[in-house]
Amino acid sequence: MFDTFSRAASRVALMFSAFGLIAMTLIICWQVFARYVLHAAPAWTEQAALLLMLWFILFAAAAGVREGFHIQLTLLQDSLSPKRRLRLRQACHFLVFVFGVLMTYGGLGLTVETWSHTIPTLGLSRGVGYIPVFLAGLLIAVFALEHLIVESKGREVKPLWN
Repeated sequence: MFDTFSRAASRVALMFSAFGLIAMTLIICWQVFARYVLHAAPAWTEQAALLLMLWFILFAAAAGVREGFHIQLTLLQDSLSPKRRLRLRQACHFLVFVFGVLMTYGGLGLTVETWSHTIPTLGLSRGVGYIPVFLAGLLIAVFALEHLIVESKGREVKPLWN
């Protein structure tokens, strides 16, 4: 059941990231067209693009923890025996788990703290920009925990594309 939830959450995060990237690209295209062709750039496009970028980058990063497409240096890992390699990987997953928990806590605090502030050009709460920090931190912690559990049983987390 944990695997099913984790796979679904990763798929949703990746789909959300893809749609966010497309939406940001369309907004920037509209901004360029409006500025250079219509000579009247809308004020909201820059802030909307930045807000979308926060959302899609953080969700893609969270999915990267589960799917294993994040940046990693394997020089030390490759030189170790299988038993020590497992210990090193588990230590790394544990550190990522702690980072995810801290990111969740910090993101929630920032969201609450800035909720009463408004982004003038969008009319949205500034806290909306920090919601993905909280949610991505939660996903990072869950995905790292999944790696810890699965690898302690001698298996590997199966990526979505398998």
